[in-house]
Amino acid sequence: MATDAEWLAAAARLAIRARPLSRPNPGVGAIIVNAGEIVGRGWTQPGGRPHAEAMTLAMAGEAARGATLYCTLEPCAHVSPRGPSCSVSIVEAGLARCVFGVLDPDPRTAGKGLALLRDGGVDAQHLPCTASRATLAGYLARAELGRPHVTLKLAASADGCLARPEGQPQWITGEPARAHVHAHRALADAILVGGGTWRVDRPRLDVRLEGLEARSPRRVVLSHGAIEGVATIASPEAITTLDGVQYLYVEGGAATAQAFLEADLVDRVELYRAPFAIGGPDALAAMGLGGLDASPEGWVPVEQRRLGSDSYAAYDRIRN
Repeated sequence: MATDAEWLAAAARLAIRARPLSRPNPGVGAIIVNAGEIVGRGWTQPGGRPHAEAMTLAMAGEAARGATLYCTLEPCAHVSPRGPSCSVSIVEAGLARCVFGVLDPDPRTAGKGLALLRDGGVDAQHLPCTASRATLAGYLARAELGRPHVTLKLAASADGCLARPEGQPQWITGEPARAHVHAHRALADAILVGGGTWRVDRPRLDVRLEGLEARSPRRVVLSHGAIEGVATIASPEAITTLDGVQYLYVEGGAATAQAFLEADLVDRVELYRAPFAIGGPDALAAMGLGGLDASPEGWVPVEQRRLGSDSYAAYDRIRN
């Protein structure tokens, strides 16, 4: 039999499917288990409704009675013009238990969902879950920090260079790594580059994977002047003004990456490394990221894999 923690981790994997289409609502995943069998599963739908719990209850039907609901976020306690309170729906469905991974910081629910469930006879429990928090990173950053969750993407050579010499091919990494980047772009609400990168390269900043073209994020340029066709902000700190953006994907260039790091606004670094050296300055070391593989203070490795001949590694910022 799977443990509560294992079922919550499974719900977190479902939650990824909601990102970023559930905005402005958080992307939540949920599973209903009865006698060790999954009888319902769901995730927040585009535009934020129906909620994950509503989708899961609809799938389970009568099999929800006496079962356990696992969800990544505390079920909502408030009634919306677009749907009922999930906590009330859970009680009415006759579930015996509800286990969730993160307390909702929304004051309309914070702790009230848990209380409604318990008052309705449901054995409700908050079981802190790292995987649940990871899938809610953008929502929690907005609630707790007043800004989007920021991922800094870097592509470097084996010796830390971020660009080839002029006249050489533009790309440092191969096609598998570039496809991986496009998949991660599709998970973002907005993508940002510096003004210099925009003026020199005019990057498309879209998603070019078959079937995901419509998931291209909003384009933002770090620039003091207005630029036709894209949003602009004058400083990294101005990301707080990006309405509706929970997940911001920063792609560069080097000066922009450095500015975000110096402002301590980077929550995750995603580093793609090619297997060859270029022979230029070590930009990663200059940014203070040369020792990421050695897990320096403040960063923790969370994922690594091979992508063709290249490598990929992700590091999360640890804040006290």
